[in-house]
Amino acid sequence: MTSGGEEEERSLLAVDLGVKTGLALYGTDGRLRWYGSRNFGNRNRLRRGIQSILESEPDLEWLVVEGGGDLARLWIGEAEKRRIGIIQITAEVWREKLILPRDRRSGADAKRNALAAARRVIEWSQARRPTSLRHDAAEAVMIGLWGALETGMLNRPPPGIGVGPGTRAGDRGKWDPPAKDPGRTAQVAGSTQGNSRTGRGRG
Repeated sequence: MTSGGEEEERSLLAVDLGVKTGLALYGTDGRLRWYGSRNFGNRNRLRRGIQSILESEPDLEWLVVEGGGDLARLWIGEAEKRRIGIIQITAEVWREKLILPRDRRSGADAKRNALAAARRVIEWSQARRPTSLRHDAAEAVMIGLWGALETGMLNRPPPGIGVGPGTRAGDRGKWDPPAKDPGRTAQVAGSTQGNSRTGRGRG
């Protein structure tokens, strides 16, 4: 909280790694601020692009990355320099919570339904509507929604977004709250589902 009693500004950036990188930024209220797709072309351009993006968001508290390898290490390294909390996951982690089982029976089904769900998130957030929505940007929107719920920025998903196992019994739309304030507590957690977390307090 600020000295005036207002909630401190914070944001979360979701990254869908690949040749073309999907990006989505969520604000303090857990709603989508902006989203898009970038083709950085090569490693040097990617590094400069990462630095530019992270520096342009001074309130950034969390970075959620889907994927691994050299591309992930570049993002994670730059986030660590800035003491930004990091969550690294696989697609299965967020899909299990946000895409109903019948809608993810195959990779193609999951991508198609993620695209439809991302459009609902964009409308619910009153963000800029796309003329066309790329799969990498749509997946970043969904990764970011999962991250906003996981870190407690948002306590339930938008209407019409399916929620898988992990919600409170008897309250299908309510997300399990985090055990601690992840933005202020140093922690490392792992999962057999393929996610890891490093939270770093801002001081």
